Amino acid sequence: MTTNARPDAGRNASPYLYGPESSAVAAVLEAGQYGHSSVVEEFERRIADYLGVPEAVAVTSGTAALHTALLAADVGPGDEVIVPSMTFCASVQAVLAVGATPRFVDVDPATLCITADLVRDAVTDSTIAVMPVLFGGRAVDLSAISDELTERGIAVIEDAAHAFGSRTGGRRVGTTGDLTCFSFGPIKNLTCGQGGMLIPRTPQEAQRARAIRLLGVVQSQGERATATTYTVGAYGLRYQMSGINAAIGLAQLDHVQHMEEVRRSLWRAYRDALASLDGVTVVDVDPEQSVPHLCQVRVALRDEVFTEMRAQGIGIGVHYPPNHLQPAFAQWHRRLPATEQVAGEILTLPFHQHLTPADIAKTVAALARSLKTVEAAA
Repeated sequence: MTTNARPDAGRNASPYLYGPESSAVAAVLEAGQYGHSSVVEEFERRIADYLGVPEAVAVTSGTAALHTALLAADVGPGDEVIVPSMTFCASVQAVLAVGATPRFVDVDPATLCITADLVRDAVTDSTIAVMPVLFGGRAVDLSAISDELTERGIAVIEDAAHAFGSRTGGRRVGTTGDLTCFSFGPIKNLTCGQGGMLIPRTPQEAQRARAIRLLGVVQSQGERATATTYTVGAYGLRYQMSGINAAIGLAQLDHVQHMEEVRRSLWRAYRDALASLDGVTVVDVDPEQSVPHLCQVRVALRDEVFTEMRAQGIGIGVHYPPNHLQPAFAQWHRRLPATEQVAGEILTLPFHQHLTPADIAKTVAALARSLKTVEAAA
């Protein structure tokens, strides 16, 4: 099924390849068009068709998608963006990149996601956008406050880096009327090797995003090919996706249904195997609607358990150290009790499509041994 040698189950994930990726990349290399090309535009069309949306705008990364989305939504200096502290630092760096101010918000400990009530409580007169992070693949439903946000002119810009394929209320993430940003990095649900995608709200927003990603140039590549000049209309960046990366994404997209089924099955297998362990709480990603990207648990004495599992060769991790406690973001610190509590409890278990049921059993057994060792030493 995959061209990769399967990594040791206990160690870190590697990208899951289905086979055609190599020939797809070779075709682009032979064609000699390595930058933005018809392959990229085909990938955009295929993603839009899969989601059921009019347009999708491909960029170099999920971070680039967030930055472009904020610019397209006219977020800038003096504006405030509500963002959970419990996220990868890229979410916050994108806010800073447009000159805006992050307003950190707490999360629900059961899901590690923000809620409508938490957002409502955090809104100020300076708030211009809210950036829900779809942690672990779980969709975030802000419908209870959508009218309030609209009345106040507050845009919702989804950081859906973990959530390609997930649903909310039966609808795909990316189809709910918000600006949505996906990541197609090396170990995401769907990989381009490196890449991202922005789902705009309007044709005008799509046009602006396309100009931003190509240094502010207004004309498309096809239009420039038949003209003697072009127009730089506004500020822009070199964020266009390479045809090489788009070719990988197209090959992956043919197997997206398989990806969804496997990831749901693996997450449920973990959940069932972990149910018998005392002192372990599984972070709920709602696998009935979500396509899981992570499998996380909360445990007491996390650092000690982490050390024990690493000593057994299990490639666990921690996603993520809270941003409001990072030196780079210290000036925007707020007390976030739930985030600070779970930050000392979360462990990310090995989770990728190379896993087998035996691998999951091995990891859970190692966790059980680690818990006993740590409890005995406490």
